Amino acid sequence: MMSIVDDAGAPRTAPPLRRAGRQRVPVALLAPAGLGLLFLILPLVGLLVRAPWSTLPQRLTEPAVLTALWLSLQCATLATVLCVVFGVPLAWLLARIEFPGRRLVRALVTVPLVLPPVVGGVALLLVFGRRGLLGEWLDATFGITLPFTTTGVVLAEAFVAMPFLIIAVEGALRGADSRYEEAAATLGAGRWVTFTHVTLPLVAPGVAAGAVLCWARALGEFGATITFAGNYPGRTQTMPLAVYLALETDLDAAIVLSLILLTVSVAILAGLRDRWITSP
Repeated sequence: MMSIVDDAGAPRTAPPLRRAGRQRVPVALLAPAGLGLLFLILPLVGLLVRAPWSTLPQRLTEPAVLTALWLSLQCATLATVLCVVFGVPLAWLLARIEFPGRRLVRALVTVPLVLPPVVGGVALLLVFGRRGLLGEWLDATFGITLPFTTTGVVLAEAFVAMPFLIIAVEGALRGADSRYEEAAATLGAGRWVTFTHVTLPLVAPGVAAGAVLCWARALGEFGATITFAGNYPGRTQTMPLAVYLALETDLDAAIVLSLILLTVSVAILAGLRDRWITSP
């Protein structure tokens, strides 16, 4: 209780403050909130209800499923490594360096977040295709062809997933205490030593969270992959593409593949709950 003084100068006790979390919810908000929750949950419930649980172990060990799963894990991991190599320096540049056009660069970096994935695939074809801006030169000079290859899958996934890592790392850099970097500089550390021994350890949780989100986004990529890399089993057919193909021939197989992706998504959210979700 908090004591206050009335007009006569006598102390009296103030009423307890009501906690924000104890506020009553308006009845008018309960119905749309409940409907919104059902709208998000019911599709997942339908997936679980229709899953062929009796034959699930056998279907999980089918060669086509294992091949698509292994290819997806491999490509998503390589795409994440590519995003970390190029995304972390770019995030540092956006967070720490003032330069003309920085807002434009940041806007361009986040474009893949709102760009339809199919459009991203078309854009990649126009750049890295055999007649693209760079693809024609790569093919003529080095004999490198990127579209409709496993490397093309990695590039497509990196293109759509890199913004997630850049946003996470840039936010971590802006929230980090720059005094440690300044202290390292005054002690004679160069920029590279300061970056690798001070800055990166400070933002390591942000880099890890961004990399996990980047990996999850790459694992679930569909539009840019099928447009730029095609849908060839064993070479470019990742899990989302296998789900799309199975819908036309075997619904149970599509459900099993979807369950795998759902499990991965839930695991990612559970692992990041302490960073992205604040409990009351």
